[in-house]
Amino acid sequence: MKAEIIAVGTELLLGQIVNTNAQYLSQKLAALGVDVYFQTVVGDNAHRLREAIEIGRSRADLLVFTGGLGPTQDDLTKDVLAEYLNRKLVIHEPTMAIIEEMFSSRGIYMAPSNRRQALMIEDTDPLDNKAGLAVGNGVSVDGTLYLLLPGPPKEMKPMMDEAGEAWLRSKLGEAQPLFSRLLKFAGIGESNLEAKLLHLIEGQSDPTIAPYAKESEVTIRISTKAATAAEADRKIDETAAKIKECAGEYLYAEQDIPIEVEIIRLLRGSQRKLASAESLSGGLFAQLITNVPGSSGEFVGGVVTYTNGMKHHLLGIPISQLEGKDAPGAISDTTAALMAERVRELSNADFGVSLTGVAGPAESEGKPVGLVYAAIAERGKPTVVHTMNLHGDRSSIRMRAVKSALYRLWLSLRTE
Repeated sequence: MKAEIIAVGTELLLGQIVNTNAQYLSQKLAALGVDVYFQTVVGDNAHRLREAIEIGRSRADLLVFTGGLGPTQDDLTKDVLAEYLNRKLVIHEPTMAIIEEMFSSRGIYMAPSNRRQALMIEDTDPLDNKAGLAVGNGVSVDGTLYLLLPGPPKEMKPMMDEAGEAWLRSKLGEAQPLFSRLLKFAGIGESNLEAKLLHLIEGQSDPTIAPYAKESEVTIRISTKAATAAEADRKIDETAAKIKECAGEYLYAEQDIPIEVEIIRLLRGSQRKLASAESLSGGLFAQLITNVPGSSGEFVGGVVTYTNGMKHHLLGIPISQLEGKDAPGAISDTTAALMAERVRELSNADFGVSLTGVAGPAESEGKPVGLVYAAIAERGKPTVVHTMNLHGDRSSIRMRAVKSALYRLWLSLRTE
């Protein structure tokens, strides 16, 4: 079955709200074995909504609407669909009773327009709204299914989870659900990872392999349809094993988590501690680490030594190292190493991580934008400094520098 999601509301087109409903519904439909081929957003306009219905009807077996079920004159979804199907709108009496009781119990005058929330298309199935007033609607006409859901997510999600899903299941028969697994990679870009897996991607049939990137992390989604979770796991395991053979050194998790979550897990498992000293990243490394719930057991703390004075006073780095004609400077491999070593010693941690460099917009110390040094000082081992030449705006350089440092730390933890 092919589906199209039609979100109704001019506020979506104006960017006043984000269409999170489409994301939620796509996930729900995939779990039911329904393939979402299209997502459409249309404003509160009867002519354009009818056009969207006609186009959707020509290319999908199921149209799922969100929005346009409320009490005002611009809530047009039921009106337009009823006219398109040449059917009348009728009052769903149980919903009407709930609406009247609500206004009566509160002593509030009920404007006649509120009756619109109890309207449904004749000879179709009502869908209870346990979080609001507008009744939903399930419609089956000439082999096409139409599912009408409220726009507010707090109403749409409960209706879809219960009445909507039950109605769809009654119409779908034996459709196989879609199962997916996410593989998370770091230390490699999307294009380079795809190149390593190209022979698998080009030869795929079932399961399917799809790469997509976030900032400094890449995800591979493996998807398959199967009658049971056990059957899906077997098929996905075979594909995942082939991917690991090609790019296992960059794979840090088989679930949708950022790399800092896996780092905390590894630190916890080995009962070791981490500290950080940051310059260009301004505390971003510490922020990502402390975003992980329970990370206080592994992360003892960090310092932001943004100026040479703070590097000297807090970390004890000699001024002769930082300033002077022949000094390496704050942006150097030797300063990065000293920052990591001193913060590790001061905190008595097992790992000290440091970041120093030029995030922009202008060069510093005569060094170009994007030059970054990340150092990892591990107890009992030589300090390792990684040099990066990063591209992008100031924000991107800072995030990429931090994610790169996290990846290098992960490598150190993984190999022990």
